[in-house]
Amino acid sequence: MTTDETTYDRRRLRQWLAGRARAEGVGRRQLLGLLAAAGVAAALPRTALAAAPTGAAPAAAGIVKPLPEEHFTIRGTNAETRFAALRGVGYHTPNALFFVRNHTTTPRLDADAWRLRVWGSGLAGGEAEFDLAALRALPAVEHTAFVECAGNGRSFYTSQQGETVSGTAWTLGAVGVARWRGARLRDVLRLAGVSRRAVDVQPRGLDDEVFAADGSGMGHVRRPLPLAKALDDVLLAYEMNGEPLPPDHGHPVRVLVPSWVGISSIKWVGDIEVSAEPLYSPWNTDLYRLFGPDHPPEGSAPLTRQTLKSAFELPWDAPLAVGREHRLTGRSWSGAGGVRAVDVSTDGGASWRPARLHDAPRRDGWVRWSTEWTPAAPGRAELLARATDVTGASQPDRSVPNQQGYLFGAVVRHQVAVA
Repeated sequence: MTTDETTYDRRRLRQWLAGRARAEGVGRRQLLGLLAAAGVAAALPRTALAAAPTGAAPAAAGIVKPLPEEHFTIRGTNAETRFAALRGVGYHTPNALFFVRNHTTTPRLDADAWRLRVWGSGLAGGEAEFDLAALRALPAVEHTAFVECAGNGRSFYTSQQGETVSGTAWTLGAVGVARWRGARLRDVLRLAGVSRRAVDVQPRGLDDEVFAADGSGMGHVRRPLPLAKALDDVLLAYEMNGEPLPPDHGHPVRVLVPSWVGISSIKWVGDIEVSAEPLYSPWNTDLYRLFGPDHPPEGSAPLTRQTLKSAFELPWDAPLAVGREHRLTGRSWSGAGGVRAVDVSTDGGASWRPARLHDAPRRDGWVRWSTEWTPAAPGRAELLARATDVTGASQPDRSVPNQQGYLFGAVVRHQVAVA
C-alpha cells in the first residue's frame, strides 16, 4: 500500500490496460492520453474513442445558507468567503462564513433516513450499512483542519501572470478551517470487512449527478483514495465547529481528508466502494491533474496535498489613510505542514520584514499573523505576504501554470489605495 500518488497512479494505468481496472464515467481517450507517456498505449486495440467529459457547473447558486454580500462573493454554484470578513474572527472559520463549493446544488437530506452503504470487491464478506447512530457509536475523533478548493487563487494566474485558465475565478477565499468531529474511516472499513485485496476506496456524494458541457453524464461526484490514505487520517465527519454539519457543508455526513485538495473530502457521502481493482472517475483523470506545456504530456498524477498560501484580511483596493498606523492582519497555510514564518512587504516586494505570528505551526491548519504599517505617501501600494512552512518551502514569485488553474501558490500582490 502507498499514499504516493505518482507510483500508485502508474500502477492503476497498467492494471486498466490489462483489464483489471474500472473507469466509470471516464472517456477512453483520456485514459489513452494518460498511458501515452508511460509507453504502453501502443498495445491498446484501435477502437472508437469516446470524448472525455470537461465538466460544467449550472449557473444557479443552489446554496441553502444566507450569503450576505459583505461576507461572500457568489461564483455560480459556489460562494467564496471574503477574507476581510475573517478579520477579528478566531482561529476557526464560523460555519456561517465558511466557503461553499458545490458541483450542482445543496441537497436537503434527512439525517434519520440517511444510510451509508459500504460495498465492493475489496470487502471480505459482502456489503455493510451504517446509519448515523452507528457512526456515533464508534470512537469519536475531533480534528481541526482546513478544507480548500484545488482552484483557490486561480484568478491570479490571469491577473498576475497573464495566463488563460479554465474554472471558477476564485481569489483566496475558497478555504476555511473548522473543528471536525466524526468516526475514523478506517474503523468503518474494518467493521465492513476490508480485505487484503482492497486497493481503492471511493466515496460518492448524494448530490445531483454532474453533466459535462457536451451533455455527457459524469455521474455523482466521487474520487478514489489509495487504501493506505483511507486507513490513515480520514474522517467521516458529522459535526463542524461543535454543531451538526450544515446542509451546505455535507449534512448529515461528509468525508474529511486533511490537507488534501477539497475534492477529496466528498460531501453528503452516501456510499463508499472498496475495490480490489483500481478505480477512475472524472475527478482524477480529466479534472484535478495538472495539464499544460510545463507538465508531462499525460498530465501530472492526481492532485493530493494543497500548496502554500497567504492572504490579507483586507478588502481588495482597500482605502487606507496616509500617515496613520494600520494593523495589517492575515492568515497563511500549507498542505505540507504548519507555517513557521511569514514575511510582509508594503512596498511591492522591495523590502520585507517578519510578521508577528499568533499561532504555533499546526499540521492541517493555518497561522494568523499581523504587522503594523504607516504609509508615508498617497497613491496605490502593493502589500505582499510570503509564508514559509516547516519543510522550508516558501511561496515563490510565480506559480507554474496549468490549464485548469489549480494549486496557485505564488505571493499575491494585494493592492490598496492610500489617501
